[in-house]
Parts: sequence; structure tokens; C-alpha cells
Amino acid sequence: MIDHPLLIDGSERETGRWLEVTSPYDGRVVGRIAQAGAAEALEAMEAAQAAFAAGPPLPYERAEILERAALGLQAQREEVARGIAEEAGKPLLAARAEVDRCTDTLRFSAIEARTLTGSVVPFEGSSSGAGKFGYTIVKPKGVIAAITPFNFPLNLVAHKIAPALAAGCPVVVKPASDTPLTAVRLARILLEAGVPRGYLQVVAGPSGEIGEVLTGHPSVAIISFTGSPDVGRRLQAQHPDTPVLMELGNNAPIIVDASADLELAAAKLALTANIFAGQSCISAQRVYVHDSVHDAFLGLLKVETERLVVGDPLAEGTVVGPLIRPEERDRIVGWIAEAVAAGATAVCGGTVNADGTLNPTVLADVHPDMNVCREEVFGPVLTVQAVGSMAEAIALANDTKFGLQAGIFTNDIGAALAASEQLSFGGVTINESPTFRVDQQPYGGLRDSGNTREGPAWAIHDYLEETVVIWQRVPPRS
Repeated sequence: MIDHPLLIDGSERETGRWLEVTSPYDGRVVGRIAQAGAAEALEAMEAAQAAFAAGPPLPYERAEILERAALGLQAQREEVARGIAEEAGKPLLAARAEVDRCTDTLRFSAIEARTLTGSVVPFEGSSSGAGKFGYTIVKPKGVIAAITPFNFPLNLVAHKIAPALAAGCPVVVKPASDTPLTAVRLARILLEAGVPRGYLQVVAGPSGEIGEVLTGHPSVAIISFTGSPDVGRRLQAQHPDTPVLMELGNNAPIIVDASADLELAAAKLALTANIFAGQSCISAQRVYVHDSVHDAFLGLLKVETERLVVGDPLAEGTVVGPLIRPEERDRIVGWIAEAVAAGATAVCGGTVNADGTLNPTVLADVHPDMNVCREEVFGPVLTVQAVGSMAEAIALANDTKFGLQAGIFTNDIGAALAASEQLSFGGVTINESPTFRVDQQPYGGLRDSGNTREGPAWAIHDYLEETVVIWQRVPPRS
């Protein structure tokens, strides 16, 4: 077990209080992190504000820092992946992929720092602009207060930190109390790569004690939050004068039409509904299958789901590990039981193993009012409903308060085009699960799924303010 201090103003800090981090799989303590209180949170915010007042590194320097950090992270790939597996219960297969994706996030953010620029304004495109020329310049907005979730304790932290640093903004990160150790590891790599003192702070502790100190500090220019819709909306209400960037929940729908490659769809959806026990906001959840292929698809899906390896996240080959907390597992088991009692059929899974893991579950004969369809399950559950037409499938897919990503499996290009135009989501995948994401894409949703787009090329603009510079052409003196 390793003790991790807080990182404040470029220095490690112990507080005399410790937050124990336990394995979701077997409950053993995998590490401790110094617990911040209001005083440490305030110190972190003031250090960030002082660093911003002193001025950021130049863009090429910021790019070089991020590039060195990417190399440093890859050099520690296995160690960091094992840390993720231990504190989050994420199987090594997925944890290694998260490290590789985080490397991409750092590299793409470095590209944005190197190419950061404003734009030329065509003043003489109107008669009122005759005799003038101009351009815009971009400047960092200020201190970013970032709040991150447990399920991607490395890459979602990087999606807050890296574009902000590329823009020249200091960041204070409050990681999830379930998984703070990985955030500290990433911060150390960034500091070793040359992030200036005060430009990156990590403070862990109870939200009730440090949350308002971070988000309500007068120096905060942006609050960047990934988590539940309820908490995101509460932050908006508490801070009406501060922009709150939100990445929230989802209950991803998938359409499987009569022309689809059923084996492809079944294999992809079984995996992406259940890997890391379904604890992703774009985990496949609701499947709408044309009734002419419903039974064939359901049979294939059952086979693919039952072959997934469930168990110890540190064992090679495991795909489905534990839920983050026993109470989350018990909530999902309750939702499954409610659905079955209301007429759903448990095709497979739904049972709890001796080690506490939940077997991947497929529910057929569901209806939209069930919790497993209406809400975000955030667990290893996939629901299947037969539909009679593409129009019905699209209407059911859109009948949700969420709007992050959706998908369609089809070999009909017309159906693919219709789905991409008519599905009301931030992203639509075709012949791919909506769980798919690369870190350079614009990623974000509508409605209760959020209000912004991540991906360094898009996110960096949230951290910048733009100034227009206008010149009057002055004729030379004779």
C-alpha cells in the first residue's frame, strides 16, 4: 500500500488525515491519499490564481510539456494500468486501453497548443469596414475547477487537464473519492514533464467540505464537471455567473435493422454493454431490433454475452469486473427484478457470483417505462425490444431525457443516413456500438447528457477568450 500526498503549488502535502482507497473487487486497501479540507482547497485555488497572474508558458512550451508527459505515461503504462485495475476494478484489458487513450489525449492537446491562433476578420467585406483590417487573438480565461468521476480515472482527468494546459489555464482537480490515486499519478507525470508550479493541483476530499471552496472561489473562470445530471444541474444553479461545462449521463440506444450483420452486432453489443461492468456513460443499453430478425439476433447475443469472462480485474482475460460499490450492484439487481416482475424475460445473467460480481444480463420483452430502459443503468445490462419499422425504432431511441451517443447496425445506406439525421444525439455510430469513442472526436451530448464537446480541438475553445483587433489603414504621409 502506498501513501499519496496531495499536490498543491508544485509540492507534495500531507494533512494528517487520510482517505483510504479500497479495491471494488475484494475490499482490500490499495492505497491512501491525504484528505484535503477547506484550508487545503483554498490554498490550491490561490496558488492557481497566483500562477495565472504570473503568466502561462508560451504555446510551444506548453506543447512540449504535454508531449513529454505522453512519453512519460507510456513509460509507466503497465504500472498505471494496474493502478486503475486496483482502485476502479477495471479489467486490465480496459485499463491498458485507457492508458493508451490518455496518451492520445495528451498528444492531441499538444497539437492544439502548437497551432493555437485566432482568425482574420474580413472587415472590407462591408462598406462600413472599408479602410480597415483586423484579426482575433486568443487568451486563456483563467483558473479551471475540474471535478472528475471514478469510471475513467486517468483519461477523463486528462480531458480536463490537457486542453486547459494547452490553452494556458491552471487547473485544480478534485478526483472522485473512489479513484483519486490515478489522478495523482497523472499529475506527477505532468509536473515531472515541466508543468509550472501552481498550474496543476490535485485535492481529494469530501465534496461537502471542499467542493464549494473550489467551485465558488472568485478566481474560477470555468467549472468543468463530469458526473451525474443531478449534480451538474445543482452546480449550474449554485454558480449562475460561472460557465459550467457538463458531461453527464446517457442510456445509449442501438437500432438493429433487418439488413444488419447480426453476428457483428451481437458481438459488438455484448462486449460494449458489459466491459468494465457497463460503467460507461456510453455503454450500450437499449437495443431495438426489427421483428423479422429479433429471435435470431437474441440467440446470437445470448451466446456472445455468456462467453464473456467475469471476475478478478487483475486476471488476464477478464472482461467484466465488479461494480464500483456493492450498493450499486444491489441497485441494478433490484432494477432487473423489477423488470422481470413487470414482464421482461431474463435471457441470461442477472445473478451475483460468490465474489460479488454481477453476471452480464440480457433482458428481452422490455417496455420503455422500466427503469432499465428509462434511466441510465450504469451496469452490465442490455435490453432488447422488437420493433416493426425504422420509424418506430428511431422514435423509441429518441424517447429519452438523455442524448449522448446512439448507434445503428444496417447494410442499408438509406437507413444509415436517416438514422444519422433523425437520431437526436451528440454522436451516431453506424455498424459500430455507441460505446465507441476516440479522443480527438467532438464528444458530448444534448439534454441531460451535457452542454459541451470534449476532444482537445473542441474543448480548448471553452478555455479561451477571443479579442478582436481592428486597424485603420493610414495612408503614408507624403
